[in-house]
Amino acid sequence: MDFALDQDLVDYLAELDAFIEDKIKPLQAQDDNERFFDHRREHARTDWDNNGLPRPEWEELLGKARKLADDAGHYRFAWPKEMGGKEGSQLAMAVIREHLAAKGLGLFNDLQNEHSIVGNNPFVLMFKEFATPEQVARDGEKLLSGALRAAFGLTEPNHGSDATFMETTGVREDKDGKPGWRIKGEKMWTTGMHVVSHVMVFARTSGKDGDALGITCFIVPRELIKIEEWLWTFNMPTDHPRISFDCWIPEDSYWGLVDRGLGLGQSFVHQNRIRQAASSLGAAVYCIEESVKYARMRKPFGKALSDNQAIQFPLVELHAQCEMLRLLIRQTAWQMDKMDHKTIEREISDKVSICNYWGNRLCCEAADRAMQVHGGMGYSRHKAFEHIYRHHRRYRITEGSEEIQQRKVGAFLFGYLGPRRQEFKALEAEWAEGRAAGKNDRELDM
Repeated sequence: MDFALDQDLVDYLAELDAFIEDKIKPLQAQDDNERFFDHRREHARTDWDNNGLPRPEWEELLGKARKLADDAGHYRFAWPKEMGGKEGSQLAMAVIREHLAAKGLGLFNDLQNEHSIVGNNPFVLMFKEFATPEQVARDGEKLLSGALRAAFGLTEPNHGSDATFMETTGVREDKDGKPGWRIKGEKMWTTGMHVVSHVMVFARTSGKDGDALGITCFIVPRELIKIEEWLWTFNMPTDHPRISFDCWIPEDSYWGLVDRGLGLGQSFVHQNRIRQAASSLGAAVYCIEESVKYARMRKPFGKALSDNQAIQFPLVELHAQCEMLRLLIRQTAWQMDKMDHKTIEREISDKVSICNYWGNRLCCEAADRAMQVHGGMGYSRHKAFEHIYRHHRRYRITEGSEEIQQRKVGAFLFGYLGPRRQEFKALEAEWAEGRAAGKNDRELDM
C-alpha cells in the first residue's frame, strides 16, 4: 500500500504556489485590497446598510481572482474535460483544499464564501452525473458560461436535516394550454440569492413525508422568487435569505428525473462534505502551526511559552488528530473516485460523514486553542483565528449537522443502512432461531 502522493499532484501544488506568488498576491496588494483580509475584513466585506450583503467591490475582487485562475487553467481543475476542466479527482481536490487552507487567509482561497483559485463547484459534477441529454443540451453551456447560476434550495423554515419531510410541493398544472408545474413553498439559507439566475428548488411531487422517492429538483428562475428576509449570521457578510414562491413553470423545468431528485442533493453534499473536511483540516493545521511558532518565540518570565507542557500538550493532541484525520480524508476521497455518486451513498457515506463532522469540530478547537496560546492578540481581529472560528463553526451545522452525520455513522455501524445490513439480518435470524431452540442471550453470544 503506497501512501505517497502522485508526483503530478505534488508538482501541481508547486504550480499553484507559484501562481499565487506571481498573480494573486500582487492583486491582493493593489488598491488597499488588504483591507479585505486584515483586521478590517468584516467591515470591508459587509454592506451593513444593504441587508448585510457582501459589498460589490469585495465580490468584484473575487471575480478578478477567479478570472486569473480560470485563464491559467486552475479554476476548473475538477470539472470534466468536455467542460473545460482537467477532471481532477476527489483525492486531488482534498489535497489541494487542505494545502490552500493551511496557508491562512488570502485572496487565493477564502472559505467564507467558498472562493478559491481551484473552484469548488459541485453543481458541475452533479449536473454531469444526473442531467439527461436533453437537459445538457438546454442548460450545459449556460452553466459553464455563468449565464445560469443556481442557488441550492433544500432546507425549509420547518425542516432542515429532515429533508424528506419538506412542505414545498410541485403539482402539475396547465397554463394557457401548456403543461407545467405549480411550485409552492418556502426555503431557508438559500445562499447567493443576490447574484443567481435560478434556484434549485427541491419539492415533493409524489409520495408521503419520509419517502426518499417523490422529490423533484426544479430549476426556478430568480424573478419568480420572493426574498422574505436576509438572515444575519455569526459570520458576516450574509447572503443567506429566507425565500418564498408560488409560481408556474414549464413542464421541463427540472434537472434529473421527476420524483428522483433527492439523488442530486446527496451528490452535492457528498462532494461538499469531503472537501469541507479537507478545508477544515487545512485551517486547523494553520492554527496549530501559527501557535507553535508563537509559543517558540514568545518569552514571558524569561523563557519560551513552548517550554510549558500546558502549552505543548493541547497542541500535541490537536496535531495528532490532524495526522489521523488526513489519512481518513484521503482514503475516503480515493474510494469516492472509484465509484459513482449512487454507490457512494450506499457504501461509504458514513466515512464521508466521519471526515466532515470530525474535521469541522477539530478546526473550531484548533482556532480556539490558537486564541488561547496567542493571548489577547489571539482574541483580536489582527489575527485570523476569530475569523476561522466564526466561519468554520457554521460547518458544524450546515451540510448536515454533527448530530445528523453521527446518526448516519450509527446507522452504518449498527447495520440499519450500508454494507452491514445483510450481516445483521443474518445475525437476527440466527438469534431468533436460537431463542426458538431455548437458548439464552449468553449462549447465543458465544
